[in-house]
Amino acid sequence: MVKNTGQPAYLQIADDLRAQIRGGSLAPGTPLPSTTRLAEQYDASLSVVKLAVGVLRTEGLVIGQQGKGVFVRAADELPPAPQAGDELAELRATVQDLSVRLAKVEEQLAMSTTRRSGRSSR
Repeated sequence: MVKNTGQPAYLQIADDLRAQIRGGSLAPGTPLPSTTRLAEQYDASLSVVKLAVGVLRTEGLVIGQQGKGVFVRAADELPPAPQAGDELAELRATVQDLSVRLAKVEEQLAMSTTRRSGRSSR
């Protein structure tokens, strides 16, 4: 199932599992298949599958229960799916922040260069 797309295998697996959770094929409260079974299903190593499940845990889509497995969170506990507009707004804000920071660095560099050239002309 993992394809040679340039995207890491664990992200491909996480994307697929996320789509199954959001689409309802993995219903709230149901356990994810075992790590071994997922590794076989996706033709990936156990460590790659564990990374994928870790991504879903970080996103709050699944929760681990010691000795029992990993389960899809209850529907009322699932974080809302990100909206395309939200991601775009976040990217714009990040670019704006980086632009401001870059302008400050360039200004400091220009001042530093001016000071150095003033010293060397003595």
